[in-house]
Formats: sequence, C-alpha cells, structure tokens
Amino acid sequence: MCHHCQQRLRQGETLPIDHRKMKVVDLPQNATEDKVVGTLDIEHAIKTGEKKFEPGVLAQAHRGILYVDEVNLLDDHIVDVLLDAAAMGQNTVEREGISYSHPSHFILVGTMNPEEGELRPQLLDRFALCVEIEGIADLAGRVEIVKRRAAYEREPGAFVGSWAKAQHELRQKILRAKKLLGQVKISDSMLHLIAEICISMAVQGHRADIVIAKTAATIAAFDGRLEVVEEDVREAAELALPHRMRRKPFEEQKLDQEKLKQTIEKHQQYQGELPQMPPDEGERKLPQEEVFEVGPPQQLSTIELARDRIHRDAPGRREQSAVRSRTGKYVGSVFPQGKVNDIAFDATLRAAAPHQREREGDLAIKIETPDLREKVKERKVGSHILFVVDASGSMGAKRRMVAAKGAVLSLLTDAYQRRDRVGMIAFKGNKAEVLLPLTNSLELAHKKLQELPTGGKTPLALGLSTGLELLKREKDALRILVLITDGKANVSLNGGSPIEQAKDLARQIREEGINLVVIDTEDNFLSFGLAREIAAAAQAQYIKLGEPTPQEVAGALRNYAP
Repeated sequence: MCHHCQQRLRQGETLPIDHRKMKVVDLPQNATEDKVVGTLDIEHAIKTGEKKFEPGVLAQAHRGILYVDEVNLLDDHIVDVLLDAAAMGQNTVEREGISYSHPSHFILVGTMNPEEGELRPQLLDRFALCVEIEGIADLAGRVEIVKRRAAYEREPGAFVGSWAKAQHELRQKILRAKKLLGQVKISDSMLHLIAEICISMAVQGHRADIVIAKTAATIAAFDGRLEVVEEDVREAAELALPHRMRRKPFEEQKLDQEKLKQTIEKHQQYQGELPQMPPDEGERKLPQEEVFEVGPPQQLSTIELARDRIHRDAPGRREQSAVRSRTGKYVGSVFPQGKVNDIAFDATLRAAAPHQREREGDLAIKIETPDLREKVKERKVGSHILFVVDASGSMGAKRRMVAAKGAVLSLLTDAYQRRDRVGMIAFKGNKAEVLLPLTNSLELAHKKLQELPTGGKTPLALGLSTGLELLKREKDALRILVLITDGKANVSLNGGSPIEQAKDLARQIREEGINLVVIDTEDNFLSFGLAREIAAAAQAQYIKLGEPTPQEVAGALRNYAP
C-alpha cells in the first residue's frame, strides 16, 4: 500500500476494495524520469510544509502491463528505473531529503528493432523471456494476412466479432492455467535438466535457471498438466536463453539448437545425474569474406576530446556535459527561465535568508518567487563517432586493411561500452560512400566493417568532405571524426594538390568544433608521413597504428629496470 493507505489502515479505517480489468499503459519514447517515477513538488513542500506527490507512469501501471515500444532507444537511466521497479515491486522518489514510496507491481513488455540499437547484455538478462518476430515466407500465409487486414478495414466490428469465440476460449484457457499454476510440480530431475542446459550454454548467473523453471511450470499449466516434462523445459529454454547468450559486443545472439538437443538426450541417458561441463568449444568464428578480414583489436591511445560549454542531451557515457534534463550531477544554480522545473533547494534558501526579518508569516522560512533558483546539472553524454575509412588499393599493401579493421573494431567496442552512435564512410576510386548513417546499432557497423572491400585510387579529400557534411547536422552530442588512412591521397576534388585539399578540410573540421582523430596505417619501412601532416595541420590527435602506447612503454621500462 501507499503511505496514505497505510496511515488510514493504522487508524482503524476499513479500506475499500475494487475489482477492475488490468490496464495496458504505454510509456512514451520521450518520457522524462519525472514522467516515469513521478515527482515531489518541492516548491509546494517549502511554502506549505506539506508533502505533495504527483504520480508517474509507474503508479499508473500498478497491477497492470507497462508496454515500452522501441525499448532499446530509451535512455539507459530510464531503463534502469523500470527494471528496478519491476524487480522490487516498489517505486521510491527522493528529492532534497524528502522521500515517497508507493507499490508498483507490473508486467514489463518491451519491443525493439535490433538494427536501430541494442540493449546492454546486463539489461537483456533482466528481461525474463524474449521472442523474435520474423516475417512469414509462406505464400498462402502472406495472402491470408492481406485478406484479414482488408476485412478488418472494411468492417472492424464484424471482423472482431468473427474472432470473439476464439478470444473467449483463449481467455478461459489462461484463467484456468492461472488457477492451476500453484499446483504444478517440477521434479528434481527436471531441475537437473535445467541446470545442465544453462551450464552447457555457458549462461552466466542464475536468473536463467529460475526463469526457465517458472516458464516450464507455466507451459504445463497452460496445457492443463500438473507436472513439468522435458518438452516444457525445452520450450522454456528457447524463450529464456537466446538473449542471454551474448556476452560480448558483436557476438551473435542465437541459441544452439543442436547443443540443446544433445543436452536433453544426455539427460535422458543419465536419468537426471549432473554431467560435467563440456569442454570449451572456443569463440564463434566469423565467416570468411572475399575481402580482408577484421584483424585483432589494436591497442590504441585514449581518444582525447575538446571540452565545451554547450548543453547536450545525447545519452551515453563518454564525457561530462551540461544537460537540460533533471538527470545528472548537481553542479550549480541559475535564475529560472519561466516555470521552475528542478528547484535548487540550498541556493533558494540562501537567496531567501537575508529577507526573513521583513517577511511576515507563521513559517520558519518564507520563500517567495524571486528567491527560487534552478539546478544546473552535468551527466555523461554520448558521442557521434564517424569512421572515415581509406579503402583504396594502397591499404591492401602488406594487408594494412586487416590492421585498420582491427583498429576500427577496438573503437567500436569502446563505443559500445559508452553507448555512442556510430557511422561509417569508405572512400576509394572516385567516390566516398556513406556505408552506415549515424546509428545506435553497432552490430550493423560491425557487419559493414566485415564486408568493406579494398581497391582503387585514394580520394581522401572527398572522404573528409563527406564526413564533415554529415557531422555538421549533428549538434546534440560530442562529435568525433576518426580518419583511418595511410595518407597517400591521389585524387583531388576540383584540381590542385590532393594532400593540401585534405589538410584544408581537416582544418575546417576542427573549426566546426568536431574532434578529429587520425589513425595512420602507413608502414614504418617506407614512410612518407602524410597522415601525420594532415593531423598536424588541424592540430588533431594522431595515432600511429602498431606503435606501442605510453602505458606499454612504461610497463616495459619497469620490467627492464634492475
């Protein structure tokens, strides 16, 4: 119960009871944290001394279903709040030392398109079950979909009525399963099988075991049975494991059906005895392409970013930035512009303190509108990282593209951990192609990296120009252009020196406020130093691929010391 109901109950009041249908509450994509958890009206509390809570989405969804479309596009801190409330069954709001809690039991349902961005594996594990939806390839099935859609659009009421009987039967079956669920038994043998499956799939943690056991019992109840069988466990594993299989960025999210089958067969053979964990089969290998493969991740220096005072709202974990939202670390206060959204309690009291003698009233401290101050906050924000990759023929010499792809893979992994958006441009021949617009889907970026071919001339200036135009449109995040090249430009934009044009464009990138990083892939044996010249012209960060980092040098010196 909430605070008020608990107080009424302690006073001996009989609380009213009402029965109602479960609600389905939609969470808007642009919802703020206050919209989700609710908010305490601090201004009201200061002026009147009374606690006033304005409920949020978590209060509306209590004892219902909370549906989040495009859950992968929500800010991480919003997803964390949802999952914590779902796990604890309670929502607590705390602001300026004032706390308010209320129950929040709900079923969380999220949908997403993985190509638009992914959830962190740690968050995926918090979702009990995962269903992958695919298009129907069957000809008759596709025709039937079109027919049903047309029938609904002609007469919605008649169409719904034609399925009323089937819906009623399904509803009754679910209600019978709910009553039966508490009586379903799961034997030790089935628990052993669940543990065997999770061990053989190398699933980390124990949440998967618990989810499979609960789901298997639910499947049995839905089928009208009082005991869990192997088929229930298999079906539950197919729902509970696929999204838990990936533990590293770019690792395939897929359940090995053959291994699942073998585990069940082995269980049948041993009759529930726990077998030893199978030997490590190694990492999944990416399929070989007809282009240069992705090399091993490179040891690169940390990307250094120029700080600015621009307010940014892009979510992420790369750099601290001033933000307009209520999330973040409180770093200062300002006069409010219009309605006060996030009052700075301490600054407000300091502003009001000198005027207390001249103000009349019963309150210990009287606050007036001119005293109000608003918080200024900082939090980690993300970046838009654009890889401009030299795919010309010179990059194929001595397999430089293999090392270059390894460098991009290292930066992609870093971008994945920091929740950045990434894009990719490849230049070769006489064109620069946007292979991937800025996106949250690092899976897609990794795929484009694997498929990137090599050959032709080097239109370096065109690659930089294309990258500059793309990043000019992005203002809400830190912008990074990572140029990966050996610097051997031999195609100009409109006549003139290709190298000088590349230097001019590098300077324009810096003047636009874009962080430029130049990764030099040139071989040390015959070095022209052109990539270094481009970096120097724009005062950009320069990284030589294959050179040891300062940390490695320091480590070597320590090991060498007598």
